Amino acid sequence: MTDFSTSPASTAPDRTPRRVRHDLRFRQLTVKTAERVTPHLIRITLTGADLAGFNSPGFDDHAKIFFPDANTGKLTLPTAGPDGPVWPASGRPTMRDYTPRRHDAQANTLEIDFALHEAGPATRWAEQAKPGDVVGVGGPRGSFIVPTEFDWHLLIGDDTALPAISRRLAELPAGARVVVLAEVDSEADELPFDTQAELTLHWVHRRGAEPGTSTVLVDALKAAKLPAGDFHAWVGCESAIAKALRAHLVGERGANPKWTRASGYWRKGAAATHDSHDE
Repeated sequence: MTDFSTSPASTAPDRTPRRVRHDLRFRQLTVKTAERVTPHLIRITLTGADLAGFNSPGFDDHAKIFFPDANTGKLTLPTAGPDGPVWPASGRPTMRDYTPRRHDAQANTLEIDFALHEAGPATRWAEQAKPGDVVGVGGPRGSFIVPTEFDWHLLIGDDTALPAISRRLAELPAGARVVVLAEVDSEADELPFDTQAELTLHWVHRRGAEPGTSTVLVDALKAAKLPAGDFHAWVGCESAIAKALRAHLVGERGANPKWTRASGYWRKGAAATHDSHDE
């Protein structure tokens, strides 16, 4: 008789990611604090009664941030219809995708980090934000839950990916091994990370190069000595760079394509883009 309790199939770690869908909801929130954390990053803490029930279980979730009209200060939000957002006749506001950095249900706060790249409407709003200002938040509409049962983990990203990297490091258990390659402009833009995992952290610096034009992330990956074993790789940065990083991981480093998730968090020369390079 076979003892299934000790068979390989019963002890193999579950490495299958799962998708979780959430009810679509739009919230009007108020700025509680606005803090310039580094020269190129502003952290906005939001609060308000509408924050009740907010849910963001995926470390790289995206919430839609709706900004008030720059001239009138009026905030326009859609309502949730059976087929998605229903917009009022007055039109759509400026909106961008951001990763919720930290949600504290007990304190009723939500932190959003704004990386200061091109001087677009989101950057302008964040630089001028003050307590009492209103902003809209939609979603997250869904979450992608990545298991932690790998021999080690690789996280690569630029300034825009720091919230997701921070969240993943916080959720990895003690004993997990993780390598991080993080691009910022200089040492002044480096941030501390809280984690129980065994972290190997490599900061790489643009040194004044225009974001999205530097190859420092790709160069750092090519030069990096990576651990052996099965690993999950996550990439978040400018779209063309994310694509190049994934190509190197799969083509040169033996990364399993099913365990390699690469996203273009932004695209140089384009507004409000989010590209997936998982195929």
